[in-house]
Amino acid sequence: MPHPDPAALRPRLPSPLQEIEDAPFARRGVRLLLKRDDLIHPDLPGNKWRKLAPNLRAAAAAGERALLTFGGAYSNHLRATAAAGRLLGFTTIGVVRGDELARAPLNPSLARCAADGMRLHFVDRARYRRKTDPDVLADLHDRFGPFRVIPEGGSNSLAAQGCTELGRELRGAADTVAVACGTGGTLAGLAAGLAPGQRAVGIPVLKGGTGAPHFLQQTVEDLQRAAFGGPRGSWHLDPRFHCGGYARSTPELDAFAAAFEARHALPVERTYVAKLLYGLTALAEEDAFPRGSTVAAVVTGTP
Repeated sequence: MPHPDPAALRPRLPSPLQEIEDAPFARRGVRLLLKRDDLIHPDLPGNKWRKLAPNLRAAAAAGERALLTFGGAYSNHLRATAAAGRLLGFTTIGVVRGDELARAPLNPSLARCAADGMRLHFVDRARYRRKTDPDVLADLHDRFGPFRVIPEGGSNSLAAQGCTELGRELRGAADTVAVACGTGGTLAGLAAGLAPGQRAVGIPVLKGGTGAPHFLQQTVEDLQRAAFGGPRGSWHLDPRFHCGGYARSTPELDAFAAAFEARHALPVERTYVAKLLYGLTALAEEDAFPRGSTVAAVVTGTP
């Protein structure tokens, strides 16, 4: 049976705050802090632990023994779920976008999932888009038996509730708190946990489609409604810094991340954290933050 308490993962909480003296911010009289959520746990860093922990508790309380979730070929969420399964005794199943991947050697991310005991199930991209349809879920149940579904990226109402503690840990530490967004759960909970007068900024790492506002606007609103019964906190999205979409980059982003690493001797995860810091630097150069204010960037993952 699964271990009844995911606290057995022994997270390092609260995660540390690290002040960074960075020229684009310092020139404008703005303090930059890094909220080092990447140091919470070696296998479940940052928002992955915060989002998974309440879902794991719910699964254990219900006596469920298997977790099924979804992700792409380089999904940090799949890796974290597989690691949690290994540590806590859950069976884990990963539904992976792209049936062509089944015919190729596993990349390092998926190989890590497999090494942690996750059963990988590859589906074509059209079917993946329908992953929450009842008939698709019924087929998965027929194949794998009973399981608890954890959404792609781990974002649901329980995950948003789990991320409120991130906001509480930052009360009084910064005027603006920023986080990179993939599925919106971290931003939904972060904003709910901050104190009145603080604001949260989400930097989406995916394109928003052709319409406005960005699709994550509705997603975060829905998550807050499900988790808290309605809107919570002050937050907004700045969708300008996706650099081409999920796991995409540009020469400018690559150069920025390499330079930041060299200046501060800190590794910068490219899918989320690089875009977050790149966006915050651009905002600082636009004088988006008042002189004398403090900005905290949530470091959600490791390279």
